[in-house]
Order: sequence, then C-alpha cells, then structure tokens
Amino acid sequence: MLQQTQVSRVLEKYPEFLKKFPTIEALAASPLGDVLRAWQGMGYNRRARYLRDAAETVIEGDGKIPKIETELLKLPGIGHYTANAILTFAYNEPRVFIETNIRRVFIHHFFKNLKNVSDKQILPLVEQTLDIKNPREWYYALMDYGAQLPRITKRNSNTQSKHYTKQSTFKGSLRELRGKIIRALSGRPQTLEQLKRICASDLRAQEALDALLKEGLVKRQSGSSPARYSLA
Repeated sequence: MLQQTQVSRVLEKYPEFLKKFPTIEALAASPLGDVLRAWQGMGYNRRARYLRDAAETVIEGDGKIPKIETELLKLPGIGHYTANAILTFAYNEPRVFIETNIRRVFIHHFFKNLKNVSDKQILPLVEQTLDIKNPREWYYALMDYGAQLPRITKRNSNTQSKHYTKQSTFKGSLRELRGKIIRALSGRPQTLEQLKRICASDLRAQEALDALLKEGLVKRQSGSSPARYSLA
C-alpha cells in the first residue's frame, strides 16, 4: 500500500482493508471486484490485483508466505525491492535494497555534487552501513530521515539520480480517468457511453477502459447489448 501512496492515506485504508480481508485465505477467496472496491482511493489499482493474486498463489502452495527471496520473487507484483523489504521488515534479515527515501539519503551524503547517480553506485554503501544486528530499525530510521530531508535541505537530492522521473500531475491525467471508471464500476455495470459521460466526454475514456480490460481489472459482460462493463 505504501508504494506510491502517502502514509496518511494508507493509515486510513490499512485497518479497513484488514477488517474486510483478515486472513490470506479471505483475500485469496475474494472476487477481484471486492478487492478493488476496498482499495478505492489508493490509486494504482493493479497493486490490488497483484496482492489478491499473490494471496491466491500462496494458498495454492503451502499457505505460508515464503521466507526465501527466490520464492518471493515468484509471487505476482513482487520485485527485488519488495522481496527484500519483506525479509527485512517481517523477519529482521539484513537485506540490501533501495527505495526513494534511502536513495535520497545516500545521494545527499555521498554524491552531493554528482549527477546521474546510479543505484549500482549506491548499493555498496547501503551494504557497508547496514546494521546487521537490527536491520529493521535501521531501515525505519533511514527511510524516515530520507522523507524529512527535503524539508531540511529545501531540495530533493533524488533529482540527481539516474533513475529519477518526475511524477506526472494526477489532475487531468489518464490515471484520473482510470480511477473514475473503477469508481463508477464499483457501483454497477456501465455501458461505454455511460462511462464516457462519467469521464466528461474525455476522448481518452476508451483508451483508459482498454487499458483496464487488458490488465484484467475490468471485464466485458457476456451477452449484454449494448456492451456493459464491470469490475473483474
């Protein structure tokens, strides 16, 4: 949930989500539409699908969250950072990984006057400074410090990163249209014309709908004329 979403918003959604899906079994058995409804307001809805699909994969196995990186990487939506973050924060294993706030701290202190700093340059320093005995608290502190740095320095060191991309404005974006469609379909099925009206006749409504269909977040109901769409 915390990936690409503000902590304040997650603090509201997290307890609600756990109340609705208290166990891995409950999440795995739930229709994707129910998960998307619970996820509303968080954005980046494919994360909700990955979470549900990952739970389903776990249940189809031995029912336990893997404790090995190679096994975690087999779960939908989990990459190098998430796998190692799970091992660190859940099991207190000393793993080396980078995320936005960690990157900001190391660039600020070790690459202050450089541009196009790559993560390959930063990773050895993360490994050298890692608290082996208590990595969980070390990363907590590191990430909190990184989140506060822009307020202290009045600048964002991450702009010096080779991997930095400025997030596009949400207002008027395709992401906003996708969110409108998801919210509309969480109530009841809609036709394309109805969805276009909900999107204020934005010419990109069809594009947004096609993307949601391709990602498996939305489905076309069979046998309906005119065609109606609903959450998957």
